[in-house]
Amino acid sequence: MSGATASTRPRGTGPDARPETEPAVPLTPRWWFRPVPLARIAVFRTIAYLFIPVDVLVTTTWVKAHADVPTAWYQPLTIARVLHLPVPTHGVVLTVQWLLVACALAAATGRAPRVLGTAVFALYFEWMVIAMSYGKVDHDRISFLVALAVLPTIGRVRFADRRSSEAAGFAAAAILVAVMLTYFMAAWAKVRFGGWDWPTGATIARAVIRRGSVFSDWTLHVPYLLPGVQWAMLIGEFASFVMLWWVRTDRVRTALVLGLLAFHVVTYLGLGIVFLPHCIAILSVLPWEKLVGRRRTGLDAPLLDAPGPAAG
Repeated sequence: MSGATASTRPRGTGPDARPETEPAVPLTPRWWFRPVPLARIAVFRTIAYLFIPVDVLVTTTWVKAHADVPTAWYQPLTIARVLHLPVPTHGVVLTVQWLLVACALAAATGRAPRVLGTAVFALYFEWMVIAMSYGKVDHDRISFLVALAVLPTIGRVRFADRRSSEAAGFAAAAILVAVMLTYFMAAWAKVRFGGWDWPTGATIARAVIRRGSVFSDWTLHVPYLLPGVQWAMLIGEFASFVMLWWVRTDRVRTALVLGLLAFHVVTYLGLGIVFLPHCIAILSVLPWEKLVGRRRTGLDAPLLDAPGPAAG
């Protein structure tokens, strides 16, 4: 009898369940699979899928311009060569574009989350291959791509679903790690290509001269300010792994998100550079479940992640 009970006990629930706020060593199995409220995933998933039409049709229309570029200029990324992805002809680019928009809007409704979510990830992945195979590779897309990859693994969720799931916990952890690595690898790239002289150089000063605004032009006349900013950026990005320990309470989650978004807002106001897909991925950290009410008591029951007689 005891063996049957142990085999059918849902993962992430029961007397041995550990709440998300309980301390856990980052990157350990216990940390990767801490249960997360499904309502949080439901809200973030809708935001992510609704952002895709904005990204494709408004903020990065330059990707579509590759439809009119000679295919001889196409230098596929390694992953594109390995997967034998098609050459982005005019027809291929337009087909991917409109299929991606249609699938994203359909996925935002929450229906067929695994099928439509997988289609959105595959199409957006191809859209990024088309975007980055002409000599320019942006680093602000990896966390958003990871989010699109893990969202279909959770299955159907609802805004009012207050249950917690290990599958949702893994998805949230994977996105957080991708967000962290975006900053950490950005610092590594600065040192790799610019050396340890990068923070004492004129990288930001050059950017202000080329793309500055009324919010940043004044910084050129303040001695040692921009080198100090560069040192702060490098140290902060190398220390980004600390955020894996921070996201244990809702208050800290909100503070972390506001801090990161503030950094990107300042960058946009000063240099006209904004990493919108990355900012969307950052929103996965927020406790969105606080914004949705409980529809009925039954939705507070633990989610049965494992199949078995108890699932009935």
